[in-house]
Amino acid sequence: MLNLASAQAHLARVDPVLAGIIARHGDYQFSLDRQYFLSLVDAILSQQLSTKAAATIRTRFKSLLNGSSKAAGILHLQDEQFRGAGVSRQKMGYLRDLSEKWQAGVINPRRFARLNDEEIIDILTQVKGIGRWTAEMFLIFSLGRLDVLPVDDLGFRNAIKKAYRLRKLPEAKRIQKMAEKWRPYRSLATLYLWESLDNQPL
Repeated sequence: MLNLASAQAHLARVDPVLAGIIARHGDYQFSLDRQYFLSLVDAILSQQLSTKAAATIRTRFKSLLNGSSKAAGILHLQDEQFRGAGVSRQKMGYLRDLSEKWQAGVINPRRFARLNDEEIIDILTQVKGIGRWTAEMFLIFSLGRLDVLPVDDLGFRNAIKKAYRLRKLPEAKRIQKMAEKWRPYRSLATLYLWESLDNQPL
């Protein structure tokens, strides 16, 4: 369980830039998506789409499931139903692969608490259409893992460039080196840096 005050104090102590961001933005309000299967479905449906288009397709697709959040609901859908909701053939394959692996127990949410971050990433990326970035977002926003560092996220890299006044986007190795002092709260540091791209408080 995160002790927010302790985590903020640690980040502020080890990094003056983060100290300023935390002071400006205040407490981060956590809201985790505990519907693990549906959060992965949403991640797949949203790939390479605008926020508005993704929201429309997610709404249409979920209406096909009749309230079911289970893999079986997806596996019972016909190709025409996917297409009618605006789901591409490629994503149709991804969703079926996710559902099959979920049903088979390859992805077992009851095991997550016993697994470290890299072990969960290894499991999730066995699914077609789920890469490391998607798995990292799942760790942060669904599982609430505290020490995730999404070095390939463009928004995160832009936030670091802006906050630390770098001349160019930092590469992964540089970010990893900078973030060592943020441990064991690299997820929280990431969230604050994302928010720093906006002028609005959290």
